[in-house]
Amino acid sequence: MPVEKINDIDIYWKITGDKGETLILVHGSWGDHHNWDSVVNELAKSFRVLTFDRRGYSLSKAPDMKSSFKNDAWDLIKLIEYLHISSAHIAGNLFGASIILWTATQRPDLFKTMIVNDPPLFGLLKEDQQAQVEWLAFDNRMEAVLNYFKNNNIEAAAKQYVETIGIGTGGWEKLSDKMHQIFIDNAMIWYKQITDPASIDFDLSLITNFKKPTLLSNGALSPAIFHKVNDKLANSISHSKRLIYQGAAHVPHITHPQKFIEVIKNFCIG
Repeated sequence: MPVEKINDIDIYWKITGDKGETLILVHGSWGDHHNWDSVVNELAKSFRVLTFDRRGYSLSKAPDMKSSFKNDAWDLIKLIEYLHISSAHIAGNLFGASIILWTATQRPDLFKTMIVNDPPLFGLLKEDQQAQVEWLAFDNRMEAVLNYFKNNNIEAAAKQYVETIGIGTGGWEKLSDKMHQIFIDNAMIWYKQITDPASIDFDLSLITNFKKPTLLSNGALSPAIFHKVNDKLANSISHSKRLIYQGAAHVPHITHPQKFIEVIKNFCIG
Protein backbone atom coordinates (compact mmCIF):
# COMPACT_ATOMS: atom_id res chain seq x y z
CA MET A 1 0.00 0.00 0.00
CA PRO A 2 2.68 2.49 -1.02
CA VAL A 3 2.74 6.14 -1.90
CA GLU A 4 4.98 6.61 -4.94
CA LYS A 5 6.16 9.62 -6.93
CA ILE A 6 4.27 9.18 -10.21
CA ASN A 7 3.83 11.89 -12.84
CA ASP A 8 5.64 14.24 -10.44
CA ILE A 9 3.12 13.88 -7.60
CA ASP A 10 2.64 11.45 -4.73
CA ILE A 11 0.11 8.78 -5.65
CA TYR A 12 -1.26 6.23 -3.19
CA TRP A 13 -2.09 2.88 -4.78
CA LYS A 14 -3.05 -0.61 -3.66
CA ILE A 15 -3.36 -3.98 -5.41
CA THR A 16 -5.74 -6.52 -3.91
CA GLY A 17 -5.68 -10.12 -5.11
CA ASP A 18 -3.27 -12.06 -7.29
CA LYS A 19 -5.57 -13.98 -9.63
CA GLY A 20 -6.62 -13.25 -13.17
CA GLU A 21 -6.28 -10.09 -15.21
CA THR A 22 -5.90 -6.60 -13.79
CA LEU A 23 -9.01 -4.55 -13.03
CA ILE A 24 -8.45 -0.85 -12.33
CA LEU A 25 -11.13 1.10 -10.44
CA VAL A 26 -11.06 4.91 -10.74
CA HIS A 27 -13.11 6.67 -8.07
CA GLY A 28 -15.26 9.74 -8.57
CA SER A 29 -14.98 12.98 -6.64
CA TRP A 30 -15.58 13.50 -2.91
CA GLY A 31 -14.23 10.04 -2.09
CA ASP A 32 -11.04 8.04 -2.50
CA HIS A 33 -9.99 4.40 -2.96
CA HIS A 34 -12.23 3.46 -0.02
CA ASN A 35 -15.24 4.12 -2.28
CA TRP A 36 -14.60 0.62 -3.64
CA ASP A 37 -14.34 -1.16 -0.27
CA SER A 38 -17.71 -2.90 -0.68
CA VAL A 39 -16.64 -4.65 -3.87
CA VAL A 40 -12.84 -5.02 -3.83
CA ASN A 41 -12.48 -8.23 -1.85
CA GLU A 42 -15.04 -10.13 -3.90
CA LEU A 43 -13.65 -8.84 -7.19
CA ALA A 44 -10.16 -9.85 -6.01
CA LYS A 45 -11.25 -13.48 -6.24
CA SER A 46 -11.28 -13.05 -10.03
CA PHE A 47 -8.95 -10.09 -10.72
CA ARG A 48 -5.87 -8.28 -9.54
CA VAL A 49 -7.71 -5.15 -8.41
CA LEU A 50 -5.83 -1.85 -8.54
CA THR A 51 -7.32 1.04 -6.58
CA PHE A 52 -5.71 4.40 -5.90
CA ASP A 53 -6.37 7.90 -4.63
CA ARG A 54 -6.61 10.44 -7.43
CA ARG A 55 -4.38 13.52 -7.24
CA GLY A 56 -5.36 15.76 -4.38
CA TYR A 57 -7.55 13.12 -2.73
CA SER A 58 -6.70 11.69 0.69
CA LEU A 59 -3.20 10.14 0.51
CA SER A 60 -2.33 11.42 -2.99
CA LYS A 61 -1.07 14.93 -2.47
CA ALA A 62 -1.09 17.47 -5.28
CA PRO A 63 0.50 20.95 -5.11
CA ASP A 64 -2.21 23.59 -4.80
CA MET A 65 -4.80 20.86 -5.46
CA LYS A 66 -4.57 21.58 -9.19
CA SER A 67 -6.55 18.90 -10.94
CA SER A 68 -8.35 18.29 -14.21
CA PHE A 69 -9.52 15.03 -15.66
CA LYS A 70 -6.76 15.31 -18.27
CA ASN A 71 -4.12 15.58 -15.54
CA ASP A 72 -5.79 12.69 -13.73
CA ALA A 73 -5.73 10.66 -16.94
CA TRP A 74 -1.98 11.15 -17.30
CA ASP A 75 -1.58 10.13 -13.65
CA LEU A 76 -3.46 6.92 -14.49
CA ILE A 77 -1.36 6.29 -17.59
CA LYS A 78 1.88 6.81 -15.67
CA LEU A 79 0.67 4.59 -12.80
CA ILE A 80 -0.14 1.77 -15.23
CA GLU A 81 3.27 2.13 -16.83
CA TYR A 82 5.00 2.27 -13.43
CA LEU A 83 3.35 -1.01 -12.41
CA HIS A 84 4.26 -2.62 -15.76
CA ILE A 85 0.65 -3.42 -16.59
CA SER A 86 0.37 -4.05 -20.32
CA SER A 87 -3.42 -3.74 -20.43
CA ALA A 88 -6.33 -3.93 -18.01
CA HIS A 89 -10.06 -3.76 -17.53
CA ILE A 90 -10.62 -0.16 -16.46
CA ALA A 91 -13.78 1.07 -14.73
CA GLY A 92 -14.59 4.60 -13.63
CA ASN A 93 -17.42 6.37 -11.84
CA LEU A 94 -18.53 10.01 -12.33
CA PHE A 95 -15.34 12.10 -12.76
CA GLY A 96 -13.49 8.78 -12.70
CA ALA A 97 -15.49 7.85 -15.79
CA SER A 98 -14.48 11.13 -17.48
CA ILE A 99 -10.87 10.31 -16.65
CA ILE A 100 -10.89 6.88 -18.25
CA LEU A 101 -12.67 8.19 -21.34
CA TRP A 102 -9.89 10.71 -21.88
CA THR A 103 -7.31 8.01 -21.11
CA ALA A 104 -8.88 5.92 -23.88
CA THR A 105 -8.35 8.73 -26.38
CA GLN A 106 -4.63 8.82 -25.57
CA ARG A 107 -3.72 5.20 -24.83
CA PRO A 108 -6.38 2.77 -26.09
CA ASP A 109 -3.76 0.03 -25.96
CA LEU A 110 -3.95 0.07 -22.15
CA PHE A 111 -7.54 -1.21 -22.18
CA LYS A 112 -8.94 -4.71 -22.31
CA THR A 113 -12.39 -3.31 -21.61
CA MET A 114 -13.79 0.07 -20.54
CA ILE A 115 -16.63 0.44 -18.03
CA VAL A 116 -18.06 3.96 -17.67
CA ASN A 117 -20.73 4.97 -15.14
CA ASP A 118 -22.45 8.38 -15.09
CA PRO A 119 -19.72 10.59 -16.60
CA PRO A 120 -20.64 14.27 -15.97
CA LEU A 121 -19.65 15.46 -19.46
CA PHE A 122 -22.51 17.90 -19.83
CA GLY A 123 -20.67 19.92 -22.45
CA LEU A 124 -21.77 17.24 -24.92
CA LEU A 125 -25.35 18.47 -24.54
CA LYS A 126 -24.93 22.16 -25.37
CA GLU A 127 -26.99 21.87 -28.55
CA ASP A 128 -29.71 19.64 -27.02
CA GLN A 129 -32.66 21.82 -26.03
CA GLN A 130 -34.41 19.11 -24.03
CA ALA A 131 -31.18 18.43 -22.17
CA GLN A 132 -31.00 22.10 -21.27
CA VAL A 133 -34.34 21.79 -19.48
CA GLU A 134 -33.03 18.76 -17.58
CA TRP A 135 -29.80 20.64 -16.86
CA LEU A 136 -31.77 23.39 -15.11
CA ALA A 137 -33.39 20.80 -12.84
CA PHE A 138 -30.01 19.28 -12.03
CA ASP A 139 -28.38 22.68 -11.68
CA ASN A 140 -30.86 23.61 -8.97
CA ARG A 141 -29.65 20.62 -6.94
CA MET A 142 -26.04 21.59 -7.55
CA GLU A 143 -26.67 25.20 -6.57
CA ALA A 144 -27.96 24.06 -3.19
CA VAL A 145 -24.69 22.16 -2.63
CA LEU A 146 -22.55 25.07 -3.83
CA ASN A 147 -24.33 27.49 -1.51
CA TYR A 148 -23.05 25.52 1.47
CA PHE A 149 -19.51 25.90 0.13
CA LYS A 150 -20.02 29.65 -0.16
CA ASN A 151 -21.01 29.68 3.51
CA ASN A 152 -18.01 27.47 4.39
CA ASN A 153 -20.29 24.71 5.70
CA ILE A 154 -18.46 21.76 4.17
CA GLU A 155 -20.16 19.00 6.13
CA ALA A 156 -23.59 20.30 5.14
CA ALA A 157 -22.43 20.48 1.50
CA ALA A 158 -21.30 16.85 1.60
CA LYS A 159 -24.56 15.71 3.15
CA GLN A 160 -26.62 17.74 0.66
CA TYR A 161 -24.72 16.21 -2.26
CA VAL A 162 -25.17 12.65 -1.01
CA GLU A 163 -28.87 13.14 -0.19
CA THR A 164 -29.94 14.94 -3.38
CA ILE A 165 -27.46 13.82 -6.05
CA GLY A 166 -25.08 11.03 -5.09
CA ILE A 167 -27.27 8.41 -3.41
CA GLY A 168 -30.69 9.84 -2.52
CA THR A 169 -32.78 10.54 0.54
CA GLY A 170 -31.35 8.80 3.59
CA GLY A 171 -28.04 8.14 1.83
CA TRP A 172 -25.90 10.09 4.29
CA GLU A 173 -27.07 7.95 7.20
CA LYS A 174 -26.27 4.78 5.28
CA LEU A 175 -22.61 5.79 4.97
CA SER A 176 -20.14 5.02 7.74
CA ASP A 177 -18.55 7.73 9.87
CA LYS A 178 -15.31 6.93 8.03
CA MET A 179 -16.94 7.69 4.67
CA HIS A 180 -18.49 10.87 6.07
CA GLN A 181 -15.03 12.12 6.97
CA ILE A 182 -13.57 11.11 3.60
CA PHE A 183 -16.29 13.08 1.82
CA ILE A 184 -15.70 16.12 4.01
CA ASP A 185 -11.89 15.94 3.69
CA ASN A 186 -12.06 15.78 -0.12
CA ALA A 187 -14.86 18.28 -0.65
CA MET A 188 -12.73 21.27 -1.65
CA ILE A 189 -11.02 19.57 -4.57
CA TRP A 190 -14.44 18.49 -5.87
CA TYR A 191 -15.52 22.13 -5.59
CA LYS A 192 -12.51 23.29 -7.60
CA GLN A 193 -13.21 20.70 -10.29
CA ILE A 194 -16.94 21.28 -10.58
CA THR A 195 -16.46 25.04 -10.91
CA ASP A 196 -13.94 24.56 -13.76
CA PRO A 197 -15.88 24.82 -17.07
CA ALA A 198 -13.36 22.53 -18.78
CA SER A 199 -14.34 19.66 -16.49
CA ILE A 200 -17.57 18.98 -18.42
CA ASP A 201 -16.16 19.13 -21.95
CA PHE A 202 -15.14 16.22 -24.15
CA ASP A 203 -14.34 15.90 -27.86
CA LEU A 204 -16.33 12.95 -29.16
CA SER A 205 -14.26 12.77 -32.33
CA LEU A 206 -11.34 11.52 -30.23
CA ILE A 207 -13.21 8.40 -29.07
CA THR A 208 -14.80 7.21 -32.31
CA ASN A 209 -11.87 4.91 -33.13
CA PHE A 210 -11.84 3.21 -29.73
CA LYS A 211 -12.57 -0.45 -30.48
CA LYS A 212 -12.27 -2.20 -27.13
CA PRO A 213 -15.43 -3.62 -25.47
CA THR A 214 -17.20 -0.75 -23.73
CA LEU A 215 -20.01 -0.67 -21.18
CA LEU A 216 -21.87 2.59 -20.58
CA SER A 217 -23.97 2.47 -17.42
CA ASN A 218 -26.24 4.76 -15.45
CA GLY A 219 -28.07 4.54 -12.19
CA ALA A 220 -31.81 4.47 -12.78
CA LEU A 221 -32.16 7.19 -10.14
CA SER A 222 -29.38 9.37 -11.55
CA PRO A 223 -30.63 12.64 -13.07
CA ALA A 224 -31.81 12.22 -16.66
CA ILE A 225 -29.03 14.45 -17.95
CA PHE A 226 -26.46 11.73 -17.14
CA HIS A 227 -28.39 9.27 -19.30
CA LYS A 228 -28.29 11.76 -22.17
CA VAL A 229 -24.50 12.03 -21.85
CA ASN A 230 -24.26 8.27 -22.31
CA ASP A 231 -26.61 8.52 -25.30
CA LYS A 232 -24.06 10.83 -26.94
CA LEU A 233 -21.17 8.54 -26.05
CA ALA A 234 -23.04 5.50 -27.37
CA ASN A 235 -23.50 7.19 -30.73
CA SER A 236 -19.72 7.71 -30.97
CA ILE A 237 -18.67 4.33 -29.56
CA SER A 238 -20.87 2.31 -31.89
CA HIS A 239 -20.09 -1.12 -30.42
CA SER A 240 -20.74 -0.06 -26.80
CA LYS A 241 -23.32 -1.75 -24.61
CA ARG A 242 -25.72 0.01 -22.23
CA LEU A 243 -26.80 -0.95 -18.73
CA ILE A 244 -29.08 0.60 -16.10
CA TYR A 245 -28.61 -0.15 -12.40
CA GLN A 246 -32.18 -0.41 -11.18
CA GLY A 247 -32.78 1.24 -7.82
CA ALA A 248 -29.34 2.91 -7.82
CA ALA A 249 -28.14 6.47 -8.32
CA HIS A 250 -24.51 7.47 -8.97
CA VAL A 251 -22.71 4.90 -6.83
CA PRO A 252 -23.99 1.35 -7.49
CA HIS A 253 -20.73 -0.07 -6.13
CA ILE A 254 -21.69 1.40 -2.73
CA THR A 255 -25.48 0.99 -2.73
CA HIS A 256 -25.79 -2.19 -4.82
CA PRO A 257 -22.39 -3.92 -4.50
CA GLN A 258 -23.50 -7.44 -5.43
CA LYS A 259 -25.09 -6.21 -8.66
CA PHE A 260 -21.98 -4.17 -9.47
CA ILE A 261 -19.73 -7.20 -8.91
CA GLU A 262 -21.98 -9.32 -11.12
CA VAL A 263 -21.90 -6.73 -13.91
CA ILE A 264 -18.11 -6.39 -13.83
CA LYS A 265 -17.52 -10.14 -13.85
CA ASN A 266 -20.03 -10.79 -16.62
CA PHE A 267 -18.72 -8.01 -18.82
CA CYS A 268 -15.00 -8.59 -18.30
CA ILE A 269 -14.93 -12.38 -18.07
CA GLY A 270 -18.22 -13.49 -19.61
